[in-house]
Amino acid sequence: MCRRKVQGAKVMKRLRVLVVDDSAFMRKIISNLINEAPGLEAVGTARDGQDALAKVREFKPDVITLDVEMPRMDGLTFLKRLMADHPIPVVMLSSLTQKNAQTTIQALSLGAVDFVAKPSGTISLDIRKVGDELVRKLKAAAKVNTDNLLQGTAGQGRRPPARVKDQEQVVVPGSTASRVVVIGASTGGPGALQVVIPSLPGSLAAGVLVVQHMPPGFTRSLAERLDSVSALRVKEAQRGDPIREGSVLVAPGGHHLVVTPDRTVTLEDSPPVHGVRPAVDVTLKSAVRVYGGQILGVILTGMGFDGAQGVAQVRRAGGKSIAQDEATCVVYGMPRAVVEMGNADRVLPLDEIGQQITRMVGRRRAWIPCRSTSISARRSSS
Repeated sequence: MCRRKVQGAKVMKRLRVLVVDDSAFMRKIISNLINEAPGLEAVGTARDGQDALAKVREFKPDVITLDVEMPRMDGLTFLKRLMADHPIPVVMLSSLTQKNAQTTIQALSLGAVDFVAKPSGTISLDIRKVGDELVRKLKAAAKVNTDNLLQGTAGQGRRPPARVKDQEQVVVPGSTASRVVVIGASTGGPGALQVVIPSLPGSLAAGVLVVQHMPPGFTRSLAERLDSVSALRVKEAQRGDPIREGSVLVAPGGHHLVVTPDRTVTLEDSPPVHGVRPAVDVTLKSAVRVYGGQILGVILTGMGFDGAQGVAQVRRAGGKSIAQDEATCVVYGMPRAVVEMGNADRVLPLDEIGQQITRMVGRRRAWIPCRSTSISARRSSS
């Protein structure tokens, strides 16, 4: 296949894509979508992870599409091998089931850059409905900093130890929070959140709201994964949930997370902002109306500039902000926007952000620890 396209005197290099899927039908559909897109070329296909490892060496792709479930070697095993040997940006394809959502979140923590949700739970021509999204995410993935793809995995040296709940104390969330930490992230965010959230103490003297750009059906699995490795209680937000000290609410995919005057949250289906829903700016601006200057805005890795306007309002109200530094971002877009507007009080590497959050908002003076043997009771009371 031709790798270069000539337009007059200009020669354009096309991004080389390896398509990995156990279905021959899907390999053909995805390859056709890629070859029809300007700037992309499907240089090869693989039927499973084992085949893909050989094809990576043969074709040296710039980016890979990867199915979740495959025989012989599944997507997660392939990701571990790929990232250990030669990190290459990967975009997952996942059908919208609870099992596949959990696997997709795990894949993002293993180094996958992004994912595309198949429009149905079965393999069909409906994949064409997400063709534009797939092309956009492949082009974006090819630009990421591959040195930081593993920042959310156990193999990354700068990740703090996970808090295993059957060995560590967990903390009952406190009273309604008088201050709030709003964390925003996009591309690379699930891995970054698995560094920041577990590093926060259960006695944190603030409520935490997380806005991760993600479609419906996947944020619940993200919240559950964060909850399993954190001293804080983490859950996907529901309408009416109170913002409590020592508690983390994750904005559900497809809904804006809005802070209400009684310091609870509501969910809105209003139009996307910056092309995304949930949007960090929506949450930050609503928080300013309720909390004034008692807000810490934290902007992590991600493409675009969502969060920059909200952080500007936070600082005008007297609040503070933290931006992840370029060296540790998978994509230095959202934090860059905050920094370039002059609104970052701290610009920090990923592994220092959790400690800085704790220093800036403090700990509760009195808190009640409980053993993790009562986790089921703890969750049922939420």
